[in-house]
Amino acid sequence: MPTCRYTRELILIRHSLPDIVPDVPACRWTLSKEGRLRCRWLAERLAEYDPGVIVTSLEPKAIETGQVVASLLNKPLETATGLHEHERRRVGFATQRQFEARVAALFEQPDERVMGEETATQAQRRFVQAVSHAIARHPRGNVAIVAHGTVIALFTAQAAGVEPFFFWKRLGLPAFVVFSLPSMELITVVERIEMQRN
Repeated sequence: MPTCRYTRELILIRHSLPDIVPDVPACRWTLSKEGRLRCRWLAERLAEYDPGVIVTSLEPKAIETGQVVASLLNKPLETATGLHEHERRRVGFATQRQFEARVAALFEQPDERVMGEETATQAQRRFVQAVSHAIARHPRGNVAIVAHGTVIALFTAQAAGVEPFFFWKRLGLPAFVVFSLPSMELITVVERIEMQRN
């Protein structure tokens, strides 16, 4: 007799496009006008997965992404600790090229503190634990979590064996990844969702 491979889904969502303010730490950035518009298209794409709850990190850009999506889908919204980005609030602003080089080094040396206040391994463990807690708090229905690119890439690398740096580079603002529960099989990657222009 055939059996279902999974009964629930975990949707990890990278937040939408923020306003980049060079003299403000990225963990305090808020969404840009276009970022808020992109959340509407994100909600349309997420509707087919029918999340039972939207859980976000405590960072403003994640909360704002979750607020728009939860409102449009008429779903409950909550925040949770531990879902934040790799801790690097004391790392100064850099060009895109410099920043990508730093992130590449972070992934290449996961047990070394090459950028910021925690290693890649520490960020991964903290994020996995927070995701596990969110799933445990919501034992029925699909669980959507709005988080951040680096930690989502670390999670997906561990769960599905992807190369984290190139996976991180593929993820747009916003994007999402879908896993089966409880097996954590990678089902879908939606790399980018952008505002439609007529």
